[in-house]
Amino acid sequence: MSNAMTFTGIDHPAVAASDPVALADWYCENLGYKLNFKNEKNVCIIEAPDGSFIEIMPKDDTTRPERTTWTPGWSHLALRVDDFDAACRYIESRGIVFSAPEANAIGGGKVRNFNDPEGNMLQVVWRS
Repeated sequence: MSNAMTFTGIDHPAVAASDPVALADWYCENLGYKLNFKNEKNVCIIEAPDGSFIEIMPKDDTTRPERTTWTPGWSHLALRVDDFDAACRYIESRGIVFSAPEANAIGGGKVRNFNDPEGNMLQVVWRS
């Protein structure tokens, strides 16, 4: 069996949060996710309308480092949309402030950055 047949895609990224339940609720209330699973340790799995997942788990006591888009390691979570302008208007209607102006997406399309309540960088991305 080749690697191409073994690895079929991304199941979920995971983010460690000060309050995993509150952050999961924010994604559900603002970005259309639904709670798929929560255990006694407050590890939450939320599901996007396309069936993809995000795991939100309790953070440890490590100090959060400052980072930019280009800091080594995972940088951001890009959320694909069908209608870029409508998605940006919706984000703003929820009181969420974009942290950067609209830009051309690498590889084609449009992108715009914002942060979740814990400071994790998210992007609205539309592919042309």
